[in-house]
Amino acid sequence: MMDDEHFRVAATAEQTAGACGAWIIGELELILRSSDFATLAISGGSTPKLMFNAMAALPFDWSRLQIFWVDERCVPPDDAQSNYKLAKEHLLDRTHIPPRNVHRIRGEQPPEEAAADYIEEIRSSFGLGAGQLPSFDIIHRGIGDDAHTASLFPGEPLIGDRTGIAAHVYVEKLHMHRVTLLPGVLMTAKKTVILAAGADKADPIVNVFRGPEDPFKFPCQIATRGAHNAFWFLDESAAAKL
Repeated sequence: MMDDEHFRVAATAEQTAGACGAWIIGELELILRSSDFATLAISGGSTPKLMFNAMAALPFDWSRLQIFWVDERCVPPDDAQSNYKLAKEHLLDRTHIPPRNVHRIRGEQPPEEAAADYIEEIRSSFGLGAGQLPSFDIIHRGIGDDAHTASLFPGEPLIGDRTGIAAHVYVEKLHMHRVTLLPGVLMTAKKTVILAAGADKADPIVNVFRGPEDPFKFPCQIATRGAHNAFWFLDESAAAKL
């Protein structure tokens, strides 16, 4: 099991979300000591909403942050299911991040077009050449009750893709189109932070650490299992079976 530096448990979802948000801000500040800007890719969900609230309350030079999304549902940006809308209301609007620093997935477009445009947005922002992958300073991820992460669900063939940047996926169980970063990008992140809360996360978290090493079955194992640069923030319910 991870040591205390990589694995932190708080009593409640709000407490662990606050701790995770403070950790991210602290890491970003360290990056900005030697870089003009930092890059952060974020995920959606109810616990990240608490994290965004905590981050927005902390002092930070938001003009030096380039913010991206790990994945997005193929819905308009004002749709209740939009990960962008969640971040906009709880982080972007409250911190006044310059619009030029916000690199969203355009979920209102046809899914394949949205994925292609997001790939070009990332390539342009990172100055990538052909075949290169971006290396985000921090990628924030969650874990589903089926151990999915980003929009990589168990059995998804793209889990085997280590060279692509992003892609459109259709999640059959949810009858929904999404755009997601691919495993190669998750694996090249300088640091990965996973935030999870709730009893429904206890079994998948145990499987990530103690189950067979099989990312096609437990996608959240990607860039986390045995990784020295992966950091977990859990509440007591999510950590209950560890």
